[in-house]
This record gives sequence, C-alpha cells and structure tokens, in this order.
Amino acid sequence: MCGIFAYLNYRIPKQRQAIIETLIRGLQRLEYRGYDSAGIGFDGGSGEKENVGKQIQIVRTKGKVKDLQEEISKQDVDFDVVCDIHVGIAHTRWATHGAPANVNTHPQRSDEDNEFIVIHNGIITNYKDLRTFLESKGYEFESETDTESVAKLIKYIYDNSDNEEMSFDTLVERVVQQLEGAFALLFKSVHYPGQVVGTRRGSPMMIGILSEHKLSTDHIPVLYRSGKEKMGNCTLPRADSFSSLYAVGEEKGVEYFFASDASAIIEHTNRVIFLEDDDIAAVVNGRLSIHRVERRPSELPARAIQTLQMELQQMMKGNHSSFMQKEIFEQPESVVNTMRGRVNFEDLSVVLGGLKDSIKEMRRCRRIILIGCGTSYHAGVATRQILEELTELPVMVELSSDFLDRNTPVFRDDVCIFLSQSGETGDTLMALRYCKERRALTVGITNTVGSSISRETDCGVHINAGPEIGVASTKVYICQFVALVMFALMMCDDRISVQKRRAEIIHGLQKLPDMIKEVLSLDEEIHTVASELYQQRSVLIMGRGYHYATCLEGALKIKEMTFMHSEGILAGELKHGPLALVDKFMPVIMLIIRDQTFAKCQNALQQVLARQVNYFDWKNSLQTTYGEL
Repeated sequence: MCGIFAYLNYRIPKQRQAIIETLIRGLQRLEYRGYDSAGIGFDGGSGEKENVGKQIQIVRTKGKVKDLQEEISKQDVDFDVVCDIHVGIAHTRWATHGAPANVNTHPQRSDEDNEFIVIHNGIITNYKDLRTFLESKGYEFESETDTESVAKLIKYIYDNSDNEEMSFDTLVERVVQQLEGAFALLFKSVHYPGQVVGTRRGSPMMIGILSEHKLSTDHIPVLYRSGKEKMGNCTLPRADSFSSLYAVGEEKGVEYFFASDASAIIEHTNRVIFLEDDDIAAVVNGRLSIHRVERRPSELPARAIQTLQMELQQMMKGNHSSFMQKEIFEQPESVVNTMRGRVNFEDLSVVLGGLKDSIKEMRRCRRIILIGCGTSYHAGVATRQILEELTELPVMVELSSDFLDRNTPVFRDDVCIFLSQSGETGDTLMALRYCKERRALTVGITNTVGSSISRETDCGVHINAGPEIGVASTKVYICQFVALVMFALMMCDDRISVQKRRAEIIHGLQKLPDMIKEVLSLDEEIHTVASELYQQRSVLIMGRGYHYATCLEGALKIKEMTFMHSEGILAGELKHGPLALVDKFMPVIMLIIRDQTFAKCQNALQQVLARQVNYFDWKNSLQTTYGEL
C-alpha cells in the first residue's frame, strides 16, 4: 500500500517551492493506494552551490498529504531558493511495523543529523536481527519500523569503511547484501550531495527520464562487480559515457523521477526504465547507471527505455465519485478491449498472439495450475470449471503464498498460469520462479506491459483493461476471467466434440459488454439495496457452481471497501458448519441462477429461510420477478 516518489533535477534550476510541489503531486498520484502517513526529505540550507545537499530537511506527519502540505508550510525554510541540482524523496506509508505516528513515518533517518535517509516499500524480514546487532554497536533507535534498521545499517557501514573512498551505489550494495525480504528502497545522503540510489527486490520501482536534449543511449548496460569479491572491497566498474545515461552536451540538463507506480510519473514523462530485482540504480553528476552484484543465467545485459502506453486523463476520476466507481463503469469497454483482435465472432476463431507459439505444447500438458492472490485467485476459481470442461485436463487453482509454503510438486509437463493485475505481486513472482526452476511452462496474464511477471514468463496475455487506480480491483477481475475463457477456447479449437459448446461460449462473450451495461444501468436500485445493508456488522454471500467465485470476490470487495466482516460460502457446504451462523439478525445474499445448480441452490435457500431470516427479495427490488430466479 505504500508509495515511493523521488525527483532529481540536474542542471535545471528550480525553486525549492517548485521542487516540493513536484514531490507533493507525486504523492497525490499515489494516494489511491491507501496510506496513513506521509513525509518528504529535501535539501535544506541556503541553496548556494557549495552547500547543495550538505543539509537534509525531513518533514513527516500522520494523516493525509494535505496535512503534510500544511506541516511543510510551517517550516523555517526559504522556499524561494533556486537549486540547480537537487534530490528530493517522498513517501506515503501504510503502517505495518509500528502504529501510524510521525516518528514511524518515512523518510527514516540514520541519526539526528540526517546523514542518511531512506524510504521503503515492502518488509525487511530480518530487521530484528539487524536492530539487535546495531544496538549492540551503540546505535539508538527512535521508531518501531523495519526501515530504520536499513538507515542505521548504511551509516554503520559508512562509519566503518576505514577511510576507504566508497561510492554511494557500492555502499547501498553492501547494505542490500545484508537484507532479507521484499523491498524497494531509495537513499539520499549529505555525504553524497546531488546523488540518489534506488534498488528493488520483489517490489516495483521505475525511473522516468525527462530532458529537452538528446540522451546518450536508449539502453543502459548493466554493470557487474569486477574481479573476486574481497572483504571490505566491492569494486565496480566506473560508470562512463558508454555505460550510463545522460543528456548529451556540455552542462545539459536532465530530470529523473523514481516511483513505485507509473501514475506518479506519467504527468511528467512517458519514458521510463523498469528496474529488475537486485538492480542498483544510481544517479551521479546527472548520469544514470545500473549495477548488479551477480550475473544470472539468461539475464538481459541492459535495461531499455520504454514508453508508457497511458495518458494522464486515464488517471483522473472524471465525473465519478471515486476511482473504483469509474473503473466499475469502464468494464464494458475493458471487456471489449480484452477481446479486440483476438475473437472473431463471424468464424468463431480465437487467437491469443502471445500464446500461439506455445499452444501445441500446452495441449500436451498433464495439468493446468492457476496461481494468484486475492482477486486474481478468484478469477482462477471462476474459470476452473470451464477450463476443465473444454480441455478435459485437471485444473488446480492455488493461492501463491500457500503454493510456496507447501513446496507443491511441479513437473516439466505442467502449464502454470500466473495471474496478477500489476505483474509485480511478490508471492506470485516467487511462485513463478519456483515453477521455472522445475522447468514447467509458465504463462503470465497481467494488465501491465513490462512488469516482472510479463518479462519472466515463457509467454503470456496482456488483458488490456486499462489503468486500474482503485485499490479494490474491479475491471481487471472480469478481464482476467475473459482472458482465461479465451485461453480455454483456444485450447479446444481442434476438438470436434466440444464445438457446439464452444460456439455457445463465444456467442456469450459477444453479448457480455451489453449485459454488463444492463447491470450498470441499475446503479440507483443497487444503491438502495446497499443502503439497507451497510450498517450491518456482517454479511454472508452464498452460491455454488460458476458463482462460488462471485461470492468470494463479492465478500472480498465488501471487506476492502466497508471494513465489514463478510464471507463467501459454497452453498453446498451450508449444512457442514456455516448454517450455524444464520439467524434473523444475519444478512444473507444468495446467488441463484438458472443453470445446473438451480434446484440445489433453491434447497439451500429454504434452509436459510427456515432460520427465520428476514427475507429480502433482491431480484424484486431490482424491478424483476422472483420467478426469473
């Protein structure tokens, strides 16, 4: 839920006020992810050239970004100072280690003089060991965060470098080698003015580049440590004109934007570099270089500048009350975009370009494994039945974290499909690498071009749902569903026995956007139903067959958006425990559709009504008749 944003201007004079406003706007673009506190770190002092970056000012506050703005305005800072070179970092925090409080907010600092400051997304799993070690060396901690251990650790390594001239990126490299967990980190220091270093492992980070001048390259070669590692000496090749990115020409200006999400960058530039796990990106004297400790098999030798395929307008709410409402009403268009150019409704053909080279191998597989978290997992549950029906293969649906915890057996003739909106979901990425080690065929279904999952899988499908800003996923769920259905249709297009069923499904897909519009037209009626339920303390959602996944996803959305306890229940399991929860005070939503489970769901409904539940006919409230159930 946390958000990272940093801005570096090199040889582009900016007022301190303008720099701070850029940082604040970056945080505002990340607000949608949810947070409870925010902070920034920027250069203090007079702004004279010889004093640039020699002081660091930190402003942090519990609450929203607007509260941070008010706190900044109270600072004794000359906002009119013009900075030719400046590094500012900013962060929105969702409390994990330590309650929401100013002292726990990022940036976290190494000491009272702010020699090193760091902002962090993710979790450092060995932070307690690091903290114990650093406390034994005399370092005092002021927060409860795992991030402060990183800030103290980099100062410890710097203080004990035996007067060795160590570059900022080498210093960060030594720190990262001691960390366990998933993280994205950005560092700023008074000892390295005008420089910023970022790194990631299992958490996304990208760098936007903006310059009016020609850039030295559109691919940055990755540098590796040269020679054998020696204790106390981590030599890296020096970044030069052939191994770094910069604006060509004498004293030419360039701006860099570091962020955990493209939404914070797109208003400034659409030219970005996506960092890979364990990349260490450093900007020194306006030159961007990327280093790694080790070279891995089949690793790309460079990081390419890519163009973001999104517009600023897509990141705005428009006339809607929230991003989530906007994205709900974008579902018809998103579904069309997912199918566009892939489904031919005239000749009933389905072609997924990203899979066509691997489809023959997939048809020979022994089983299909769908792997995801949260909403993506539910998309897998929703399509399992249709995949089994059309392919006649066993289909497993796995939660990424549980899949790893069990060390699930995976074989070379398995097809493993990884579902993720962002393409950066930590547990799903780890599950992907687990399957690749076992040489299974890996498929990525994501909504983000250039994401880690889309790069690391053997093949994949981009669902084209458009940017999803709301934290609670909506349109991506149905687009993942449609993408998996198209995959099933493609898998069975050579099987004569299922052609009739296949044609029915394709005609259903053709009608789907209009059916979604019909449901969305009931917005006011649905609001009336919701107004009768939102004050309840709990709600149960029941269904079976194809609709069990809808129950799970609906319950998840209610939890995320209302903080109400909700549970999706398989109606066939009602008598095996869940019925004990049902009484006249418990709201129950039951999905009953005229399909093969209709009679069984009617029986479950009678069991619920027998518990003296206050009957609420949702269908009648939506101006239809109970008979249509």
